[in-house]
Amino acid sequence: MADWTRAPSSGAVEEILDRENKRMADSLASKVTRLKSDSDFTSVTGLLTGSVKRFSTMARSGRDNRKLLCGMAMVLIVAFFILYHLLSRTRT
Repeated sequence: MADWTRAPSSGAVEEILDRENKRMADSLASKVTRLKSDSDFTSVTGLLTGSVKRFSTMARSGRDNRKLLCGMAMVLIVAFFILYHLLSRTRT
């Protein structure tokens, strides 16, 4: 029968404390990673919101800006198709 009155050896106590410490460190690391990703998402959301506001203001501000905006959109669309074509040719 086991003797429950004896205190556990110091090596066993250290091992238990070490395991608990590692478990808590892993838990803390996962929480920090989750917080960092939330922070990154928040900063991207703020950037996109600001860009949309500037875009809306420019689109509402007059005919000259609309022409510029339409030209920029066309250039971006053409550039996208050129890049798509070049990348699809390099894969084959």
